[in-house]
Amino acid sequence: MSVKDFFKWNKILGWTAFFIALITYGLCVEPTASFWDAGEYISTSANLAVGHPPGAPFFQMLGAFFAMFAFGNTSNIAVMVNMLSVVSSAFAILFMFWTISMISRKLVVKDIKDLGGNKAIAILGSALVGSLAFAFTDTFWFNAVETEVYAMATFIMSLLFWLGLKWEEDMDKPRGDKWLVIIAFVIGLSFGVHFMGLLTIPAIGLIYFFKNYKTVTVKNFIIANIAAIAVLLFIFKMLLPNALSFFGWMEVSLVNGLGLPFHSGSIIAFLLIIATFYYALTFTRKNGYVNANTITLCILFIFIGFSSWTMLPIRANAGTTINENAPGNARELLAYYNLEQYPSNPFLYGPQFTDQFAGVDENDPYKNDKPKYEQDEKLGKYVIVNNYINATYNSNPDHLSVLPRMWSSEHAERYLGFMNIELTIKSEFFGKKELRQIVAEFNNDVKLGVIDTEDQLAFIKKFGQYTNVKKPSLIENFKFMFQYQLGDMYARYFLWNFVGRQDDIQWKMSNNGNWISGINFIDSILLGTSQENLPKDIKENKGRNTYFFLPFILGIIGLLFVMKKDLKLFWVLLVFFLFTGLAIQVYTNVRPFEPRERDYSVVGSFYVFAIWIGIGVLSLYEGLKKFITPKITAPLVIVVCLLTVPLLLANQNWDDHDRSGKYTAQSMAKAYLDSCQENAILFTIGDNDTFALWYLQEIEGHRRDVRVINTSLLATDWYIDQMKKKAYESDPIPSQLTHKQYRYGTRDAIIFQERTKDTITIQRLMDFIALDKEEVMVEMQSGQKYHTYPTKNIRVPVDKAAVLKNKIVSPKNAGEIVSDMYFRIKNDQLSKNRLLMLDILANNDWKRPIYFSGGSNDPAEFIWLKDYLQYDGIVYKLVPIHSPIDKDNPFDMGFIDTDSAYKKIMDWDWGNSGSDDIYHDVETRTNAFSYRASIARVSEKLIDENKFDKAEDLMDLAMEKMPVNKFKLYTLVEPFVDGFYRINKPEKARKVFNDLGFMYKDHINYYKTLPLEEQLLIPDDILTDLERYKTIIITGIENKDLSIIKEEIPYYLNAIKPFKPLMHHVNYGLSLDKLIGGLYKAGLNNEARALYLLEVAKVQRNLDSASKLSDEQMYGYAEQILMDITDYKKLLRIVHKNDDSIFFNKEKETFDKNLDKLETFFMPEEDEQDSIKPINPSKPGL
Repeated sequence: MSVKDFFKWNKILGWTAFFIALITYGLCVEPTASFWDAGEYISTSANLAVGHPPGAPFFQMLGAFFAMFAFGNTSNIAVMVNMLSVVSSAFAILFMFWTISMISRKLVVKDIKDLGGNKAIAILGSALVGSLAFAFTDTFWFNAVETEVYAMATFIMSLLFWLGLKWEEDMDKPRGDKWLVIIAFVIGLSFGVHFMGLLTIPAIGLIYFFKNYKTVTVKNFIIANIAAIAVLLFIFKMLLPNALSFFGWMEVSLVNGLGLPFHSGSIIAFLLIIATFYYALTFTRKNGYVNANTITLCILFIFIGFSSWTMLPIRANAGTTINENAPGNARELLAYYNLEQYPSNPFLYGPQFTDQFAGVDENDPYKNDKPKYEQDEKLGKYVIVNNYINATYNSNPDHLSVLPRMWSSEHAERYLGFMNIELTIKSEFFGKKELRQIVAEFNNDVKLGVIDTEDQLAFIKKFGQYTNVKKPSLIENFKFMFQYQLGDMYARYFLWNFVGRQDDIQWKMSNNGNWISGINFIDSILLGTSQENLPKDIKENKGRNTYFFLPFILGIIGLLFVMKKDLKLFWVLLVFFLFTGLAIQVYTNVRPFEPRERDYSVVGSFYVFAIWIGIGVLSLYEGLKKFITPKITAPLVIVVCLLTVPLLLANQNWDDHDRSGKYTAQSMAKAYLDSCQENAILFTIGDNDTFALWYLQEIEGHRRDVRVINTSLLATDWYIDQMKKKAYESDPIPSQLTHKQYRYGTRDAIIFQERTKDTITIQRLMDFIALDKEEVMVEMQSGQKYHTYPTKNIRVPVDKAAVLKNKIVSPKNAGEIVSDMYFRIKNDQLSKNRLLMLDILANNDWKRPIYFSGGSNDPAEFIWLKDYLQYDGIVYKLVPIHSPIDKDNPFDMGFIDTDSAYKKIMDWDWGNSGSDDIYHDVETRTNAFSYRASIARVSEKLIDENKFDKAEDLMDLAMEKMPVNKFKLYTLVEPFVDGFYRINKPEKARKVFNDLGFMYKDHINYYKTLPLEEQLLIPDDILTDLERYKTIIITGIENKDLSIIKEEIPYYLNAIKPFKPLMHHVNYGLSLDKLIGGLYKAGLNNEARALYLLEVAKVQRNLDSASKLSDEQMYGYAEQILMDITDYKKLLRIVHKNDDSIFFNKEKETFDKNLDKLETFFMPEEDEQDSIKPINPSKPGL
């Protein structure tokens, strides 16, 4: 192969890799919006709206371009915007191919003339294997088939590194710096996609260093690395933020100082910057300052690339329906860039989570907030709207530290698991002996590990006013960083991609989401439990992918080969790898746990490792050609490596990355919207019950009459402003508060200050809060003044005529309507979002139906009105019908209008959910919780109303659209077993029972193969499955299904025997009382007695053994003895309730004899109601 042929094939194979990736991702791409941020990105791209900070305007503009190819068909817009990720990912593979071939040439070819023959084939094969391996990796493939910025960000990284290598090739040529200017431009563009692209800069800087400094010393090496990082920080933290600050300063100064119109300062700042660049370029060119001219050009092209950000204020001022943070001027754009909406997470120095227990800095308790400027149209000026002096608390200096890894106050319980918390008593309380003893016992229990983190946190909060909490030490912070941030949240992701993945379930320090290899003995050691004879649902989880370490080994071979051949190039790649992986996790200071897995954020490091995979092929060729003819070695190594790495990855990963035909996120959003009445208000909470709904309304135009209100965003003034405007067919929210009354810094928190114990109307409450008089405000020590509310007891008057007229309650339920609704505010302060929810409720006057998505159990998310809900589809409607929550079933909120609910459920669009051909990902399965819970509750209510046909329709629908083997969530299927029995459909009941029973049995049979030490690693899993299996058996028994009774009870009783040692170790008693009660209920008294006697015999043996202990020994076992007596009484009560008097009195006599053997000290105190008395023989037992 000649040099000319090599470059020809380099292009051909590069484009071949591109089209393989393009076709793969095109076949697997999701045809509509997926869960999480994709719905928002599709909406903001196609409509050029403003998404969440830090924004992706260049990505959105390209998305809008791709959306044009839907040719007016709104249902195709999503897939066309998704194709942006498909195409971007394919281009990332193209430039990766060329990068690997370029690096490989540098490693084995000193003179370009020597490039040819088998060596050229090996180089091209290396590039093909490496690029295709990355194309089929878990994380990159996931990013490639949905609308997210990470696919394009990876493309930008791939392009930038390739450009850096091209610059190095031509650096000494007259026009070599053209590559540097292009690099600068692409860096500017990357700001319009994701900041991740900037992390290529240090590697490119080191390429420049090694090219220009042939002799590397310790000194110049250190300086070069610092300089490379400094360039990154200069661009990211100084150049563009300061440019935005300059725009903001000019805007406020010229508008306020000279009285110019709004935006004049920004325009003048823009002209000044243009003039500055013109002067600098002219001056440097005229005076022959080549380097200065090149640097100026680079900065200019960074700004040109960054100019995509001008889209944000342009579209913000256009008033798009999605306009997050509304960055309509330069100052607001800077806040948008700096992510001021989000809490700051300290990097090098700052407070730790224990700061919340320590109180403020006694010497300097408060600090200033940033002044918030707003445009005052009347004054024609920017005015500061917040009292920013002493507006926030200062951290306690005792809880500040270097590298504070454990910083988030919301995650205190999780952090406690990584440290030994220690409390000391405050000096003013040290004289309290009892307090000293309690705290000492707590500290000792923490050291011994006998108190869990939940109880630790509760103790700290309870005794916080008396104690000082020791902050995490530097060692504990490092432990958390290495174990969790770099281990669990990076190394685990890395090994997912190159060794194997256990399943698609999120890891939360649990037996899910780990990495595995497919080599059983290694995986058994890693997971602690045998991987032989796994249950079917675990073994067949589509997210279970095993690569047997092959990609990892090939990558390590490549890494070592580069290290041996070219230490400089190795360092460039290593820095690139570290900055796009470990450094991200350290800088972002990740918390435990995130709402979902975050492997997509470190995909850049997987890209670098895949380069090493490619070079590993070259390394094998170089090593084997000494022993095998080179002519055979090159194709042999390439073919073997293609089969064992890219093909293996593709084969394992295809089923859980193929999203074609999956519409489950879209169908879930439709279910939410279609469950609402016309012109409804729907309060949502998280990403998945908001963004998918935005997509449907914004792109497909579905149910635009419903006003979707995200309660998290409702805490911001800009979002409230938008809610008070008409959007499509949706009217503005009813509200009495003006912008001035809820703008930033005003009524952010309303403090409870009791002025009356009486109940007041919600309108009086709002009128009181809306007052701006000094007498209704409270001044804090900081000088800040807060509005207050006078009582927690609120009444909502009900206009029955309006309720019926607006169909909020069905006429058939008119008699249930109450005249007033009462609730009590549970909190001592109201946040702004809760205030606005009350404002909407107070001013709605029953004109529009109000719904809640139910994504949280927090009473505040329901405006403390859980007792006035109607469960309607999968949403909760606020209705003036009192339906108190059942304390035994707190999640079963709201009464059910079966006619309304039945119609809505039967009309749901299921989005292929019942198909065997789609991937039922973890989000699809998790969100099915709402569907199954809804159908189970409505079916039960229909059965209670003797509407058996409708109940059967719903339960059949549930089993068809949410098959047990696809959706898991087995406990939510159990109600259908009982439901089918109750409507006299035993065959269907048995079918569901058998499906569930198979899963439970399969799990139990696996657990039985584990030795005790492995069972002790997963006791919750084992005991939960045993309990759930028992529950469905009891259902069969209570419905007198003889086939279940005859087959399942003997199996179950035998099945639990192997777990007796486990139960003994974890002090768990598997109660069979409900099983016994079920047998009695089925009329099988003999079988019930037999099982009762079996259970009682165990208790009697325990009590007999206890009676032989000394008093001192008995004291040590007092708790266990009392538990045995309680269990005995529970069993005896079942006999008392269900059996005849002769059998009961005999057993009662035996019970008394057993208790007589024990000291009365151990006898539980019984009141008259609790005691068990003999039945009068003349009366029949019940």
